[in-house]
Amino acid sequence: MEKTTRTLAYIFIGLALLAFIGYFWVYNTYAFALFRFPFDYDQGEGYELLDTVLLGRGLSPYRDINVYPFYSSNYPPVFHLVIVPLVWLFGPHYWTGRLVGYLGTLITAGAIGYAVQRVGGRKYTWLSVLSGLGYLASNYVYHVGPLFRQHLFMVMLETLAVVWVTAVYEKEERTGQPQTKGLLVVMLLLVLAGYTKQLAYATVLAVFGFMFLRNWKRPFIWGVPLAAVVGGIFLWLNWATNGQWWVNTITANMNEFVPGQAAALYRQWFGLHTVITVAAALYALYELYFGRLSAYSIWFVAAVINSATAGKWGAGESYFVTAVAASLILTGIGMVKVLQWAETELWQRPISAHTTLLVIIPLLWLWQARLVFHLPTHTPTYRAIAQVLGEPTETIKPPQTSCSAPQPAVAIPYVDRAFISLGRPPTAEDTAAGQRIAQHILDTNTPSFSEEAGFNFYAGREIIANPTQLRNLALAGQLDLTQMLDMLNKQQFDTVIFRAQFFPPDVLNMIGARYQTTDLIEMNGFVYCVLTPK
Repeated sequence: MEKTTRTLAYIFIGLALLAFIGYFWVYNTYAFALFRFPFDYDQGEGYELLDTVLLGRGLSPYRDINVYPFYSSNYPPVFHLVIVPLVWLFGPHYWTGRLVGYLGTLITAGAIGYAVQRVGGRKYTWLSVLSGLGYLASNYVYHVGPLFRQHLFMVMLETLAVVWVTAVYEKEERTGQPQTKGLLVVMLLLVLAGYTKQLAYATVLAVFGFMFLRNWKRPFIWGVPLAAVVGGIFLWLNWATNGQWWVNTITANMNEFVPGQAAALYRQWFGLHTVITVAAALYALYELYFGRLSAYSIWFVAAVINSATAGKWGAGESYFVTAVAASLILTGIGMVKVLQWAETELWQRPISAHTTLLVIIPLLWLWQARLVFHLPTHTPTYRAIAQVLGEPTETIKPPQTSCSAPQPAVAIPYVDRAFISLGRPPTAEDTAAGQRIAQHILDTNTPSFSEEAGFNFYAGREIIANPTQLRNLALAGQLDLTQMLDMLNKQQFDTVIFRAQFFPPDVLNMIGARYQTTDLIEMNGFVYCVLTPK
């Protein structure tokens, strides 16, 4: 019986590894399709590229958005600075930032696996692999990881900081010697994370909370110089940009909070990640009551709480990725600890607890794999896999519209437990559609007043405006639209391109009065409206 059960355990472990390796293959399918796609896949990618281009030219992306070309950025510069050398070498292409974002997710997955491996050793390498691949299998990481967006690069730096501080403290306890250089690396990672995206403050608090629990004096010794460095950089950036750094990275990010959006995203996050979230919470409770809190448990709690910021307008699923990374580390370590305990327990008949757990644990991972199911079904092989697993082979959904009449539903070769606004690999037809939109700009003499930067990039024209930034500053009462409305009123832009109508209401009204829709083109499941002067 024992031999049979152990054989069954190995089979389930193999199936779990196969499932998550399969998700990694799917992730690469999606990522490499995005590398070849020359337009925005997610609205806003082009503005990240523009930030990179400006920084590469020694120019600030934090500008007075009230004057032509009405552009400014609301993101810190670290992610874009990392990409600058690629833009210098290869030009302003989307694949540069997408590649860096993708590689960042691989580093994060490796750090998660390493954190588990340090506890489990070679014997439980399979759990380290599952924990790392579990990150890449999350719908949220899959959707956003290979995009030209900075959020998951921040998660990479956060994860490295928490894993590093754990290793530093363990080495100090083992050797009895302070590890000043190691802590300097942790502080550097935290500074870089914060200047990648402001949301990293929760991880900074978690790290210093962990340090406080180990030695209450230490966070003050390290916190004061860290605050001086962070504050000094902040003040210098604000001075160098004549106050635009504050306006565009602080004021413009004070978006309204939508409780319903936050609640819906919490429900979705938990529904997709039930197994690893419950396992992480249970292990954190175990540490609280029977051991001592690790940096990972504190980080997990801080990340889950901080995910409430996903309820802000303009936020979304990616705000939960830090919590996903933390939960995977705790899940992997917790499972290793349970297996190590079971190896020494006394119940050996008729089946050992250890062998029983070797059956249960991979089954839990297979359950988690089922929860996050997502699969492009554009090839016969992928469709066959969906059929074998009892999943649909397509999703029926109308294209998303904001500037045209509703469109009929169509079959989309992609299935996802979360949603399908992101995740379907762009096709040759999508590229051709983007080229058709860009041709409207090439047929005229001016840059397009467009909601996405990609079409002007493709046409070699100047990038005009940043619609979500304009909206945010308008709501904050920090926007003067006089020049922009005057230019639109005089029809100084030969084309206007809409996807979601993110511009402030006054801008939309002026465009409605002075421009008319002349073409509708579908790309990536969205209907784009091309408008020309009336």
